[in-house]
Amino acid sequence: MPTWQCIENCGACCHLEPGDRPDLEDYLTPAQLEQYLAMVGPDGWCINYDQAHRKCTIYTERPRFCRVLPETFTEMFDVPTEELQQFAIDCCLEHIDSIYGDESPEMERYVAKVVNVGL
Repeated sequence: MPTWQCIENCGACCHLEPGDRPDLEDYLTPAQLEQYLAMVGPDGWCINYDQAHRKCTIYTERPRFCRVLPETFTEMFDVPTEELQQFAIDCCLEHIDSIYGDESPEMERYVAKVVNVGL
C-alpha cells in the first residue's frame, strides 16, 4: 500500500483560495477559520509560501490544519487512522490536479514517488 508523502517543490496545498474549499466551516473551528483566512494572500496563495523557492516559510510553526497527522485528519475530517494514507494521497492527487493539471511535472513526480510505490 502506498504511504502518503509530501513532494518537494510542489506547494499545491499552499493554494488556500477559499472559493476552492467551500466547506472550510465544516472542519475548521472559528479560530482556525479566522487564522486560515488571514493566511490567504490576494492571489489565493498562503502568505507564508515562498513561491520563488516553493517552500513554506513557517514550516516548523505552521498551523495544525496544515499538518498531515492521523489525529489532525481524524479530528477535522473524521478519517479513521487506518484510512489516513489513502485519504491524504487522494487529497494530494485532487489538489495537484486542480492547481497544476493532470499532466503537470508536479503530478508526474507525485505519482512516481507516492502512488506507484505501492503498486
